[in-house]
Amino acid sequence: MHLAVAIFASALVLTLALDNGLMRTPPMGWLAWERYRCDIDCERDPKNCISENLFKDMADRLSEDGWRELGYVYVNIDDCWSSMERDKQGRLQADPKRFPGGIANLARYMHDRGLKLGIYGDMGTHTCGGYPGTNLDQIETDAQTFADWGVDMLKLDGCYSNESVQAEGYPRMSKALNATGRRIAYSCSWPAYQGGLPPKVNYTQLGEICNLWRNYGDIQDSWDSVLSISDWFFKNQDIVGPAAGPGKWNDPDMLIIGNFGLSTDQSRSQMALWAIMAAPLFMSNDLRTISSGARAILQNKAIIRISQDPMGVQGKRLLKDKCGIDVYWRPLSDNGSALVFFSRRNDMPYRYQISLSKLNYTTGLYKMYEVFMGKVGTVEDTSEFTVSVNPSGVVMLYVFPPVKHRQFHGNAKLHGPAHFHHHDLDNAIPPVL
Repeated sequence: MHLAVAIFASALVLTLALDNGLMRTPPMGWLAWERYRCDIDCERDPKNCISENLFKDMADRLSEDGWRELGYVYVNIDDCWSSMERDKQGRLQADPKRFPGGIANLARYMHDRGLKLGIYGDMGTHTCGGYPGTNLDQIETDAQTFADWGVDMLKLDGCYSNESVQAEGYPRMSKALNATGRRIAYSCSWPAYQGGLPPKVNYTQLGEICNLWRNYGDIQDSWDSVLSISDWFFKNQDIVGPAAGPGKWNDPDMLIIGNFGLSTDQSRSQMALWAIMAAPLFMSNDLRTISSGARAILQNKAIIRISQDPMGVQGKRLLKDKCGIDVYWRPLSDNGSALVFFSRRNDMPYRYQISLSKLNYTTGLYKMYEVFMGKVGTVEDTSEFTVSVNPSGVVMLYVFPPVKHRQFHGNAKLHGPAHFHHHDLDNAIPPVL
């Protein structure tokens, strides 16, 4: 009897596993919610309402303005896209006025441009915006509908449901998506509705059924929101960090860079911290009007390479110094690493002194590339070096593996602050394999 139960349980786990081969590095793209919410007033606000035109506009920008080549390939619809009623066959359908061509046509538009289409659903009676949700008896129908439309990703929210419905529904949707035969990436909001932490949240199970999952509340267009989210993740890094890896990612929510709530330094901070967390990089902004400064941050090749490191290890906070500087670290492929120095101060740029040996780096001479300024420096592990960090800003370094002095092209051992100089990026950081 016990053996039979064990075999059944093992088969159940295998059946539920999300073996779709997708998102081996954190996904990148654009998502509507934070910037556009549930704006459905296409008569008064035609450029910004949730409609096929909005998503086609963003697809055009991704494909024409250099985003796609950097990895930003998902164009994701969020809430408020559907009709208030299912069709006569019980299937979800797009609002006919705002999406006259239908979702399948929109998916083709994306695919023709080398992009992918994401869509939104809810594991409950209604979506958060009050549109039709996915009840337990509708899971297989909705999964097949999304596959028939050519959808590439599903974000499944959890409004208007309860703990037991979510516990049954989220794994069932994973199985249903796999059963369609179409590879559809699966974003689960399940842990965010259960407090984000064990024992209510089982991160081993999430890694078996979801490609990514929302652990925490929605991001808002403010620095306070960015800070509260990142603080939660790093406070709980020993719990949530090990759950992440190729094909399964913690999701601290969207990048709000290019909107209204962040300064330039704060925008750099969000980008750097999200890269350290191996977080999905889904922008929620207006790519039609984005400033050159915001674009430069979001298109920074060095940070994207760190974010997309194929090893897929989520980084952690090493120090929270009493002077107001935090130090974050992420191990990277080929024995490289990333360091971020983040300032919680609000007075003036702070000159922070540290050595790599104090951060547990091994003995050796290191080359470091500062990703925002595009400068390279060399430093011995025991030598103190100084970084100047602006209030609510960051200094982010790509740290190459150590080399012996005689192999470092004649560079002498450094004493005191590292000397940084401008350097060509493509010669500084090896490309992602």
